[in-house]
Amino acid sequence: MKIKIGQFDFTECWDGVLYKKLSDYPNITDWEMQNILDFIRYEEQNGRTCDIEAEDTILRAIDKYRPTYENGIRVPPPVRITECTACPTYQGCMTDFVCHTSSPENAKKILSCGSLLSAVRARGIPAEILQKEARNAAHDPADYFDYVMFAWGNCQAGDRLVMERKLGRFPTEEDLRVHFTPGVRFFFRYDVLKHHPDAVFEGVLPMKIKNEVILRDWVHAIVIPEAYREEMAEFIPDDLKNKTHYVNNDCRDIWAWSDKVYAYVKAL
Repeated sequence: MKIKIGQFDFTECWDGVLYKKLSDYPNITDWEMQNILDFIRYEEQNGRTCDIEAEDTILRAIDKYRPTYENGIRVPPPVRITECTACPTYQGCMTDFVCHTSSPENAKKILSCGSLLSAVRARGIPAEILQKEARNAAHDPADYFDYVMFAWGNCQAGDRLVMERKLGRFPTEEDLRVHFTPGVRFFFRYDVLKHHPDAVFEGVLPMKIKNEVILRDWVHAIVIPEAYREEMAEFIPDDLKNKTHYVNNDCRDIWAWSDKVYAYVKAL
């Protein structure tokens, strides 16, 4: 794996490369260095080495910070992360909540079994086969499919992925505006879910959790678009009904929907 630290649009891992954007390039924060070292540690645990491409001042800062990291001292995320500023309202990622987004069809299965499951467990297919599917456009390694993935609570990435899977291609701007259909969101408090015994911090996502997340033990709120109320209601178990909320999609696009549901959950 390769880590490139520079002035990118946002941080992402794609085709064996972590493109790491800094919030104030070339200055690097403790949080950002922790993310980079988390990524290196995760990759090494899975048999992959990492090379870093960055300015010498950045490399020296990481080397200086490494002993603190290796002593197990962790820094909390800032209230708002500005590595990605695509969100028009917040101009960054708000870190009080994380969420997992699914299509209505998959949400029915999730609610029926009461858990978020990794791709391997949900589909009953070995990770090595999932890795070879065309839908793995980023060429993620096989071990990635053993985890439930989470985005920050105000992020639109989950709904974008739902649209991508629905369309069978990358969605266009028109798809995300005129033809946008939101998914079902499962919200969790970051400060709570980080204590899950199988939580992993791998430097790209807020966190991911191996195998399974039992909803009744961890979920804060489930947001279902109002249009799906009738078809979804029968799948909601009794112990999750008080955490399930229906929200009307009267929004102009994916960004406005993300803002609306995040604000709704924050106000609960």
